[in-house]
Amino acid sequence: MATPTMQQAGRPNRGGRPRDPSRDGVIRAAILRLLAEVGYNSLTMDAVAAEAGVGKATIYRRWRTKSDLVVDTIAEMSREGTPTPDTGSLAEDLRVMLRSLVDVVNGPTGAASLSLLSTLPHQPALAQAFREGPLAEWRDGLAEVWRRAEARGEVAPGAASSAVAQAASGLVVQRWLLTGEPLDEAYVETVLDTVVLPLARAGAPG
Repeated sequence: MATPTMQQAGRPNRGGRPRDPSRDGVIRAAILRLLAEVGYNSLTMDAVAAEAGVGKATIYRRWRTKSDLVVDTIAEMSREGTPTPDTGSLAEDLRVMLRSLVDVVNGPTGAASLSLLSTLPHQPALAQAFREGPLAEWRDGLAEVWRRAEARGEVAPGAASSAVAQAASGLVVQRWLLTGEPLDEAYVETVLDTVVLPLARAGAPG
């Protein structure tokens, strides 16, 4: 009798109906809502199924554990990120990116992310998913905007890795996490007009 390989032995035979990809978005939206409402520790696979209006088998065909479910949702958050703008102007590129960030943190993704912050130090897989997913996408996109500005001569060489570049999103995130003050497009304009752009122009060539 043939002996199953280690890979075959480790893969459960789930059977049943094939996975329906059209439900993935509905399920992930339910996950974000529940994370915002109850947090990671109180999240259950059964609750996700009920919130999404699907059977439990539908959930378990996709993810084996709660951690797998949330990690995959975090990864999807980065895949659905806003493309890096290329308007030909540093000011406009930053305006587009920061307005997008404000929309994200004020929406379901932001609420779910906020609920996960205290969990990340205790869940290495979730922390890694954040670092390599949404945070990496944002960091790389922002750096690209500043590198293009360097190439156009709008800012000094090395500006992409400077504290000025980091201040653009840092002030938005600080307001979101710490102050509780309104976070809107008006605040984005204040950050750009009074802090980031004046400092960037002060060090520009010529």
